[in-house]
Amino acid sequence: MSMRIAVGKGSCGIAAGAQKVFDALAPLLSGTDIPLGTVGCIGMCWLEPIVDLYENDTLKARLVQVRPEDAQNIADAAKTGDLSAVADRIITPEDSEFLTKQTRIALRNCGIIDPESLESAKAAGGYSAITHILKDGVTPQDVIACIKVSGLAGRGGAGFPTWFKWNAARESAGDEKYLICNADEGDPGAFMDRAVIESDPHTLIEGMLIGAYAIGAQEAIVYVRAEYPLAIKRLEHAIAEARAAGYIGKNIMGTDFSCDFRIKAGAGAFVCGEETALIESLQGQRGMPRLKPPFPAAAGYWYKPSNINNVETYANVAWIINNGGEAFAAMGTEDSKGTKVFALTGKIRRGGLVEIPMGMTLRDVIFDIGGGIRGGKAFKAVQMGGPSGGCIPAELLDTVIDYKKLAATGAIMGSGGMVVMDESTCMVSMAKFFLDFTAKESCGKCVHCRIGTKRLQEILTRIVEGRGKEGDIELLEELCNAVRDGALCGLGQTAPNPVLSTLRYFRDEFEAHITDKRCPAHTCTDLLRYEIHADACKGCTACARKCPVSAISGSVKQPHVIDRSKCIKCGQCIATCKFGAITVE
Repeated sequence: MSMRIAVGKGSCGIAAGAQKVFDALAPLLSGTDIPLGTVGCIGMCWLEPIVDLYENDTLKARLVQVRPEDAQNIADAAKTGDLSAVADRIITPEDSEFLTKQTRIALRNCGIIDPESLESAKAAGGYSAITHILKDGVTPQDVIACIKVSGLAGRGGAGFPTWFKWNAARESAGDEKYLICNADEGDPGAFMDRAVIESDPHTLIEGMLIGAYAIGAQEAIVYVRAEYPLAIKRLEHAIAEARAAGYIGKNIMGTDFSCDFRIKAGAGAFVCGEETALIESLQGQRGMPRLKPPFPAAAGYWYKPSNINNVETYANVAWIINNGGEAFAAMGTEDSKGTKVFALTGKIRRGGLVEIPMGMTLRDVIFDIGGGIRGGKAFKAVQMGGPSGGCIPAELLDTVIDYKKLAATGAIMGSGGMVVMDESTCMVSMAKFFLDFTAKESCGKCVHCRIGTKRLQEILTRIVEGRGKEGDIELLEELCNAVRDGALCGLGQTAPNPVLSTLRYFRDEFEAHITDKRCPAHTCTDLLRYEIHADACKGCTACARKCPVSAISGSVKQPHVIDRSKCIKCGQCIATCKFGAITVE
């Protein structure tokens, strides 16, 4: 029997305490023949820290929510093969379904291989696709044809055919061309690209190498947000390993193909997710979008032919080359091929990374894979596509996940953010949250986005503060349409989506805020009214003693009252009352 231990040390695992678990295990295994290794994020974020026990190359047990004090039992189990001491940490069959119901291509090695080991990546098939291309005489045109057959569309949000962009860059005149990876993942609740880079950086490198070969680029650049320090560290290490092994640099594998890599850490501007704004930032300018045409394929980085795709797009490429475009196209729908990665977050029982074939429904992902709503509350909506997306209500849960079907709901696929909301979510506040984000992230280049998003934000703020007035809904709709039609780039053009979709499906909530000065979800603080019901109040004084601002008064054994001019609506009184005498209206 040969056992080894792997600790999941993606950012989520480390934040949950994985490094402390690793440090507790290390001295217990010192001097033994049991390897202690690191893997990336398997995607089961709600169960972190995760420790896997392998016998040879077979997973023997997955231990979840592990604590440093479990280290001795884990070490003993690895030494003896007896899992009884760690039985309370073994993942349940129900939670295991989170992975078994997925189809993983972009995430195929995440949580499986050591992200800081080239040999681990190669053992999982890393660099076999580029080796096949360079050694077996596969031409750039053959590569582009394979990607075309696969139907791979850009996974960064727009869903544009990858082969078309590659072919356009290849056919553009000029010997100096660039291949760029957009890893500037800025959507609230999205962490797909971060997980891939942290967990399987060589897959990104290989996919980019293949793209560079296809378009004729000799330099590849990864533009990654600086807020991803672990991803940057592991990618730098992987690039150095690949360069030392001859996969990067001059005359790769003895051929006439040369390509080197570098990393650019972006300053966290959401607008740099737009490809021309990203290029401006790469050139040392403010991240502001260019007018198009010309498109980057003709005049991109330094106005040379350039191609930009995001991390997930490149992470699919080597698999497609190795397995054939037809295998990828066999998954998904007529309009949307292959798989898609989603970051499943919010009021969900099992939150994390999900990769599923296009064609599954929202219900499949949220309830079958994600386990439904946390705390037994009712599902209300799911926000798709981040700040550029929209809210899809419960009545559309059976919507098929593909580009066209999601767009028909008023949302978008986006890069893959999927934020689940329950009955306690105020949809007006949700729309305001995303408008706050886009208004702050607007680069300011065009008036419609710079001023329009600010005005939308101001109207929504008035509404949630109880100062909404008749005509605000119509004004919101008018402004949304003006911003959408007049903005220069995708940030401004899609910024109104969260407002328009919530108005479309949750108009009654806007009307309640404006007309009745009431928040149906009981979350907008300025619209809340705390009430003590005299028939239920026992005069125990517990609420008065707990109130931090002395807003509650009354005699012992007599009904109490709340002075609303003092009440800060903190909820302490409701939490304290044992008789259910206090309600919030």
